[in-house]
Amino acid sequence: MNRVAFVIAFASLVTACSCTTVRQLKEPATLPVDGKASRTRAEKALDYSIAIDIAAKPEVVWAVLTDAPSFKTWNTTIVSLEGSITKDQAIKLVSKVAPDRTFDLKVTTFDAPTHMVWEDGNSMFLGVRHFTLTAKDSGTVLAMSETYSGGMLGMIEGKLPDMTANFETFAANVKTEAERRASTP
Repeated sequence: MNRVAFVIAFASLVTACSCTTVRQLKEPATLPVDGKASRTRAEKALDYSIAIDIAAKPEVVWAVLTDAPSFKTWNTTIVSLEGSITKDQAIKLVSKVAPDRTFDLKVTTFDAPTHMVWEDGNSMFLGVRHFTLTAKDSGTVLAMSETYSGGMLGMIEGKLPDMTANFETFAANVKTEAERRASTP
C-alpha cells in the first residue's frame, strides 16, 4: 500500500470510528438510591453507575474520598493508590479487577464537597468517573458513575472486566468508612 492509500484508509477508519467521547451517560439525580450498581450500554458509551445513602455529612464523605493515604485501609477494591486527590493532580491506581494494570488517572474536577471527576484516556478510548455528593437531612447521597467511550470502545469492551460488583463494594466501603468517621468524636 502506498503512502497516499494508507493515509486515505487511515482517515476513513478514524471517520468510521466516530471518535466522539461521552463524559457521563446518566444524571446522578436519576439513579435509584439503593446501593445496587447498574451497567448500561448505549450507542456510543458503556456506563456503570450506583447511588447509596450515607449517614454522614457531605464533608465527611468528601474527606473519605479525597484521603489518598488512607484509601487502602478502607477500600477493599484496590491494590494500591498513589498520588494526591486534588484538582489537576495525577493518581496511580491499581484495582483488584485488573491487578496487572496501573490506571494513570487525572483529577479534572474538584468542587468540594459536591463533585469530583477522575479521567484516563483520550478520544480513542476514554474512561470518566464522576463522584457526586448531595446533602440530605439524613446525611449524603453518593452517586458514582464511570463512563467508557471513544472510537475503540467496540474493540476494547470485550476485554473490560464487569465493574458491577466492584461498584457495589466500593460504595459500601465508602458508606462504612464515612459513617465510622462521622460517629467518632
